[in-house]
Amino acid sequence: MTEPPGAAVSVTDAPPRSDTPSKPLAAQRVLPLRRPGRWIATAVVLVLAAQFVHGLATNPFYQWDRFGYWFLRPTVLDGLLITLEVAAWSAVLGLLGGILLALARLSKSPVLRAVSWTYVWALRSIPLIVVLLFLYNFSALYKTLSVGVPFGPAFFSFDESRLATDMVIAVIGLSLNEAAYAAEVVRGGILSVDQGQHEAASALGLPKGYQFRKIVFPQALRSITPNYVNQLIGLIKSTSLVFYVSLLDLFGTVQSMGATYPGDIVPLLLVATVWYLILTSAVSVVQFYVERHYARGATRSLPPTPLQKLRASLTELRARIRRETAI
Repeated sequence: MTEPPGAAVSVTDAPPRSDTPSKPLAAQRVLPLRRPGRWIATAVVLVLAAQFVHGLATNPFYQWDRFGYWFLRPTVLDGLLITLEVAAWSAVLGLLGGILLALARLSKSPVLRAVSWTYVWALRSIPLIVVLLFLYNFSALYKTLSVGVPFGPAFFSFDESRLATDMVIAVIGLSLNEAAYAAEVVRGGILSVDQGQHEAASALGLPKGYQFRKIVFPQALRSITPNYVNQLIGLIKSTSLVFYVSLLDLFGTVQSMGATYPGDIVPLLLVATVWYLILTSAVSVVQFYVERHYARGATRSLPPTPLQKLRASLTELRARIRRETAI
């Protein structure tokens, strides 16, 4: 018998829906999306990496026994210490010089802006090896240096060759070169700070120096840090050029030992390579924690540390194993 128009149809009389699940939702298993391309790419990368490691481990040309002999030799460690000393002094002086050049570039004085721009333009255009060689032969151009009135009497003078040791020449050359690049890094970081921060600080009547130290520069460091660390890593590798001004750093020591022991050239180069990898990796670790520190207040949550990532991965793995065993 047909139902009159407008009559209600009970739920029990409704035809069964084809999409009604046969199992409760809690018992259903969610299958992940298959990504064959990702698995293929992963397999190819793992195979290539395994072949590379196998070649390093089994090729007798690398002479890993000689590598172990040279790696912690006092001569190599003395060169490493010189590399660290030159890099540390150059990084500090280069950053200070870069800050001064950046402030001069951003000042309202046309003379300071012109001098800063000219310095950055010149030092970024001249190769570092040319700067080092020029400073190394500086005493041939100027026997003595004096301080006094321009075109007038000198107050005192000194012999340049007595002060310009190999270490001083290396630090000055690297610092001059580093300051030119650091100036642009610092200037870019300062310009990245929102203009409202400057206006708010000025509205409060804060002195310019206080504004820069407490408000502008801490915020600019979030942008300066990753860029300057790249410069710092380049600086560590650039210390290898001080060998050409008679300073036996890590690379200079390896070169000297390679000339004395020509059969150990390859393991000696591997020693220098590994030490440079260790130094740059240590700088990268410091960079991570510095960036994490200055990210406070700028992000909703701080990026996890490597230990926190490991704990999270282990927790996720245990949870996945429990789900697999429960099903």
